[in-house]
Amino acid sequence: MSRLAAGVVLVTAQEPPLDPDDPYAPGGEDAGMTATAFMSVSLDPPLVLVSLRTGSRMDDLLDEQPLWAVSVLAEHQRQIAGRFAMKGRVSDRLLFADLACDRGEVSAAPLIPDALATLECRTEQRVEAGDHTLVIGRVLTARVPSTEGGPLLYYRGRYRHLG
Repeated sequence: MSRLAAGVVLVTAQEPPLDPDDPYAPGGEDAGMTATAFMSVSLDPPLVLVSLRTGSRMDDLLDEQPLWAVSVLAEHQRQIAGRFAMKGRVSDRLLFADLACDRGEVSAAPLIPDALATLECRTEQRVEAGDHTLVIGRVLTARVPSTEGGPLLYYRGRYRHLG
């Protein structure tokens, strides 16, 4: 499968507040992960799919938080992809600390402002598939923040660009 080029996205979500009934309780933290197994499923209704390693932090979070977001990364955003793909990485709080982000109006999840496209989604279905969970989401908002540059691709174990 390393011979199949794939687009690179940043999947993000915000943890639910620790105590939703207490207005003074701390809000949930942001979480993010780089994904290359992301695709459009349907135009009507608008559905997308992301594949998550079963038991990963994002898989666990999207099991309890139905709202999430996707930023389709541009070729100049390789550093963002690498930051959120590291094994044994630091906490999400530190990963987001110096990263400029917008907030999704529906999901409140972080969105990369100069991504090629951003989507906010609500989970419609979860499908167990081997050691991964396929999360199918209904697209609630879609924007094209930037038309500059080409997509960031992943091919043969490395980030690439078209050309």
